[in-house]
Amino acid sequence: MILGMSTATFTSIHVALSLIGIVSGIIVLFGWLNGKSLAGWTVLFLVTSVATSATGFGFPTTGILPSHVVGGISLAALAVAILALYGYLLAGVWRPIYLASAMLALYLNCFVGVVQAFRKVPVLEALAPTQSEPPFLVAQIIVMALLIVLGYLAAKRFHPG
Repeated sequence: MILGMSTATFTSIHVALSLIGIVSGIIVLFGWLNGKSLAGWTVLFLVTSVATSATGFGFPTTGILPSHVVGGISLAALAVAILALYGYLLAGVWRPIYLASAMLALYLNCFVGVVQAFRKVPVLEALAPTQSEPPFLVAQIIVMALLIVLGYLAAKRFHPG
């Protein structure tokens, strides 16, 4: 039991939050690419991403795992993004800080998504059973490169009034 829920239920909620965070983050990113802020999608992205990282700490374990480190970095990035957006209203240097920190959080969500896909999807698991094989590395590099390029373009195009 985790927070009064079965482990399966807690896991399902965590996965749902993760997927909603990734999809809404991608929608927000495409808004930035078109010079739009998409306030509702942004709130959904930030809230579900915080909830994803926070619930990741709820799983039983005997020590600190790499997932805890990723979750901690994600929560720190999200705190900066939230501060930049709602505290400093993206004024001056806070716009690129917001974009960079939100992109880092989105990337970390996607990074973990790729890790989980290679653990749970049989055809991917067969390609990289230990996640040290080239297909896993290539997938992670593609995700990183794509988000770096899109983040750079978003920084050039997103200038809210």
